[in-house]
Amino acid sequence: MRAPAPAYTSNEGVIDTARAALGGLLLDAVDAVGEVSLNIDRERLVEAMTLLRDTPGLEYQQLMEIAGADYPQREDRFDVCYHLLSLTRNHRLRVRVMTDEVKPVPSVTGIWPVAGWLEREVYDLYGVLFTGNTDLRRILTDYGFRGHPLRKDFPLTGYVEMRYSEEAKRVVYEPVKLAQDFRTFDFTSPWEGAEYVLPGDEKAKLPEAKGAPTPLKADEVTKADAAQTPKDAPTEVKTTESTAQSGAGKPHPHAGPTPVNPDVVPSKGQNQ
Repeated sequence: MRAPAPAYTSNEGVIDTARAALGGLLLDAVDAVGEVSLNIDRERLVEAMTLLRDTPGLEYQQLMEIAGADYPQREDRFDVCYHLLSLTRNHRLRVRVMTDEVKPVPSVTGIWPVAGWLEREVYDLYGVLFTGNTDLRRILTDYGFRGHPLRKDFPLTGYVEMRYSEEAKRVVYEPVKLAQDFRTFDFTSPWEGAEYVLPGDEKAKLPEAKGAPTPLKADEVTKADAAQTPKDAPTEVKTTESTAQSGAGKPHPHAGPTPVNPDVVPSKGQNQ
């Protein structure tokens, strides 16, 4: 049975109400894929958020999330997106501001204290600065981490790697050491094999053992045991008629001497 109330209210009239309340603070508004997004002037973010929280007909009381996005080709490469929830109207709203590596974004911790943790996350992963946040430090990466992992220009392998050194008896940071050189892979089916021979495979015509990899194609592969065993060799079939022949048990359950019962005391003259 579905709930009598809808999952969320309609977006109808939200942009008009927000435009009337925000005025020049609102740079652009979009209603797409069922969501309303407002682009706000970065320097006046706190003023706009206060109006979105307190204006009748909007009343977005809760800050649910702060997310970042990186577009390196833009001058203001970072998007900082605030996801708001109105409990009284059962509606969600996204507010977006744009910035770069230098220009800070005003902190909204004075409106929603939970923003302190969320702003630290965006700072840690993207390097976006927030003015007014009294505890702006990393929250997900390790102490002394270099760079910001979610930037589009951050190397996939990072700058340094961390490990515990038995010699130094502490955690050490070292330049990244790859276990193997980068290799060129193609999209040839691994079941058919590549058209070329990989270095070191030119000596192998058969698998080294069952299940070993081979450079040959599927129709050229011969099983290791089939290649080493002659096809015409006679096969000896062994059968067992009873357990006495295999040594795995007695010919019948009562065979052999009867075990001595430790609970029975023999009388005089009786065999022990």
